[in-house]
Amino acid sequence: MSVASTPAKTSQPGTGDTSRKGGVPQGGRRRREFTTRRGLLIAAFMAPAAVFVAVFTYYPMIAGGQMAFRNWKLTDLTDTSWVGLKNFRDVFADPAWGTVLGNTALWVIGSIVPQLVIGFALALWLRRRFRFRGLYQALVFFPWAISGFLIGILFRWLFNSEFGVVNDLLEKVGLIDEPIAWLADPDTAMVAVLIANVWYGVTFFAIMILAALQSIPEELYEAAALDGAGKVRTLFRITIPYIRTTLVLTVLLRVIWIFNFPDLIFGMTGGGPNNETHIVTTWMIKITQQGDYGRASALGLLVVAALLVFAVFFLLATREKKGVRS
Repeated sequence: MSVASTPAKTSQPGTGDTSRKGGVPQGGRRRREFTTRRGLLIAAFMAPAAVFVAVFTYYPMIAGGQMAFRNWKLTDLTDTSWVGLKNFRDVFADPAWGTVLGNTALWVIGSIVPQLVIGFALALWLRRRFRFRGLYQALVFFPWAISGFLIGILFRWLFNSEFGVVNDLLEKVGLIDEPIAWLADPDTAMVAVLIANVWYGVTFFAIMILAALQSIPEELYEAAALDGAGKVRTLFRITIPYIRTTLVLTVLLRVIWIFNFPDLIFGMTGGGPNNETHIVTTWMIKITQQGDYGRASALGLLVVAALLVFAVFFLLATREKKGVRS
């Protein structure tokens, strides 16, 4: 018994793959060649955006950076001579520098920790299925759409010593006997701005953590329940390890944000009383308002350097995330 064999199709030189029809791969588009004309067209479309960024971003950065090494004051623009590191030495020698640094550290740490804890709890609660969950999510996420300066003005009214809601509620529940001058007292002003920032930033953590929680397979929780694992053990053995990378990236990003976030403080206290709520960025704005652009630019370069350090940690954490996935 003979079996007829069909000769295999071979490709002839210059004819291309036999699976193609008319030079176009099956199931795909015809690939267009990159020509000089197409390159010029792409460059023409990108040019306006590139010019806009160069004029309104990079040029001000370079111009502002060189001010840090010059005697640049609005009170005497006739003398803008090169002074080297003098502006940096003036920043470090200022009596308020130690207070500002301490306030900045307190501002970042005192905001990050409560925001992370409360935001994590909110995300765990919003992950559950219950009636009107969408409405609750909208109410929780709504503050993030409001300007930080407006939030500062709102809380300035809430903490007002004469007709503020906070004092009124504390008096009604019997926690205080007389109104507290929250924003005028150096001992309570920083507490007030921290409370406002925690309330404002909880939403960011809730959004990011909730998105990460929704990616956890339900089979992991079902298997943990079958093994008799409680809620605490499930939290530390499944939930946190699974979203650990998201938590690290969110914390690092939020640290950069809070470090460079003067809006709320300016809306509430303007840095007072007696510099007790000034952080590095609000102090820099105050120096700018005084007309000493050289010292303000020096302080701005210090802020950029500090933020670059956090950016390095952010990139390293991102690289670690890609390595785990690969």
